[in-house]
Amino acid sequence: MPGSPQIRTSRAALIVYDDVTLLDVSGPLEVFHQANRAAKRYETILVSPTGGNVTTSAGLTLAGTVKPADVGKVDTVLIAGADHLAERVPDDVRATAAALAQDAERVASVCTGAFVLAAIGVLDGRRATTHWRHASTLASKHPKIHVEPDALHITDGRYVTSAGISAGIDLTLALVEADHGSAVAREVARELVVFMQRPGGQSQFSTAIATPPAKSDPLRIVTAAVVADPGADHSLPTLAKQVSLSPRHLTRLFQSELQTTPGRWIERVRLDRAQQLILDGHSITAAARHSGLGSDETLRRAFARHLSTTPSEYKRRFTAAAN
Repeated sequence: MPGSPQIRTSRAALIVYDDVTLLDVSGPLEVFHQANRAAKRYETILVSPTGGNVTTSAGLTLAGTVKPADVGKVDTVLIAGADHLAERVPDDVRATAAALAQDAERVASVCTGAFVLAAIGVLDGRRATTHWRHASTLASKHPKIHVEPDALHITDGRYVTSAGISAGIDLTLALVEADHGSAVAREVARELVVFMQRPGGQSQFSTAIATPPAKSDPLRIVTAAVVADPGADHSLPTLAKQVSLSPRHLTRLFQSELQTTPGRWIERVRLDRAQQLILDGHSITAAARHSGLGSDETLRRAFARHLSTTPSEYKRRFTAAAN
């Protein structure tokens, strides 16, 4: 139409490799595809270290990927994740990311793709996130990175990182919004039937407490007792008496092994149980009582503190499918 603004088509390269997580690739690709429905906004290219076919962790084949040398200038680089990246980033994947990221306007990662960005050193001194299960590993392996384990996605300069797997959709919607405005991003979200901006962080989608196993026998006994029955009396004196320690000594064990206090850890276990009770159909009052949190108000404060949402909102969003 005369006078209509010209839409710029940007090039987005998605880095893939054998055993890549399929949804880390297909989620962002679908967001870009939907953004192209009314106008050509993105040209997407699958890039792998050697080109050709790539087999995903789900066993499906991604055909026709291109080598880094054949890509040319791209605006956005997006690195998909895989479980093995948390243990080791292959040299060819690292080299591919380094080559493409050098001149790109924006560099993003989905899930454990953050380990690739960490390996090439571009996240040092920056805020970043990854899958909640691998966040502590990223922080310990790369102490110069400010890891935020509960975030769905984080932008720091030209680098964008996302949480686990499906959060790649959230990240790519944010990229579309930055490029073409909220109206376009909202239309894509509506077409995909997803939140444009999900409330809360990724911790609300875990039904297990990500606690490393205790090294000492007393702490193993105490933590097992709390997990087995979160609603029981787990005051500090009671727990200490169970393992014949002083409250101060038990507190030191929690601090040294779990990097938290007994009270904070117990609250998180009880919150986890309350979430499950709500998903199982219990009322908010019943969930508060049976989880050990006690009152609706205590439960509300715990939800706000750890999940950035309310029990009512959590119940509405996550039990709707069962109604």
